Amino acid sequence: MKFIDPDHPFYRPLWRRLLLVGVCAAWTGVEFYNGEQTWGTVFLIVTAYAFANLILFFKPSDPAAKPPAEGGETKNEG
Repeated sequence: MKFIDPDHPFYRPLWRRLLLVGVCAAWTGVEFYNGEQTWGTVFLIVTAYAFANLILFFKPSDPAAKPPAEGGETKNEG
């Protein structure tokens, strides 16, 4: 199970990925501003994880690519 599945179609638009990371970063700031170092650290880790998966290492999957046919056998004529 993945915490964030970057292959999900929801994460395809850049603005959604940036918004998600931005909201996590803003909430991190709120927690540190209120003196909650533990929760601030937790959300800092979540923000870093989201940034790495959705921005830094994001490779969109090709929606036109189809998975191989089930059965694993191909017919060779000849």
